[in-house]
Amino acid sequence: MAFADNVFINCPFDAGYSSLLRPLLFTVIYLNLKPRIALESADSGEPRIRKITELIGKSKYGIHDLSRIEATKKGEIFRLNMPFELGIDVGCRSFGTRKQKTKRCLILEMERYRYQAALSDLSGSDIAVHKNEPEEVVIEVRRWLVNRCRSKAPGAAKIWGAFMDFMATNYDDLTKRGFSKKDIDNLAVPELIECMEEWVRKNVVLDARR
Repeated sequence: MAFADNVFINCPFDAGYSSLLRPLLFTVIYLNLKPRIALESADSGEPRIRKITELIGKSKYGIHDLSRIEATKKGEIFRLNMPFELGIDVGCRSFGTRKQKTKRCLILEMERYRYQAALSDLSGSDIAVHKNEPEEVVIEVRRWLVNRCRSKAPGAAKIWGAFMDFMATNYDDLTKRGFSKKDIDNLAVPELIECMEEWVRKNVVLDARR
């Protein structure tokens, strides 16, 4: 897809975040946009930072979830990848090409003001809060994308219902293909995106999501 349809997703990739990542990806796809994420390719020979900067440069929209930057146990270092990639995206918008200066970002958090303790430079920024609830991810991502580029999109409740339908159908389809529950729970992101895109093509009328 073209620059104007690409949405760079900056988020954790651990199993604990998968319940939020799935509805996030689905909402983007449902609204006829293309999620771009570092895990979409598995080229071990390509430096990760090069892949990330390339995806950011090719994406008009960026969704950055900072809800997992805090250390969760004693001795653990807090995670800087997400704010680092947010900084690259902001810098690309500020110093990039004329097209890249049209870039827009959504910042997601678990609580409204928690991020300010670590990133005071973001004070005054418009932060969306998902409370670690998958349905809230759909609501916030849908609201932001509708305000930016999808003015006639259906409501969040309809998208959430479609997501739940997809999850049930996809589980049955993959089970019939010989996938175990563990396989499905750990489905690679590129494969998950492909399943979502195929389901949306078959089940969602284009005019109903734009």
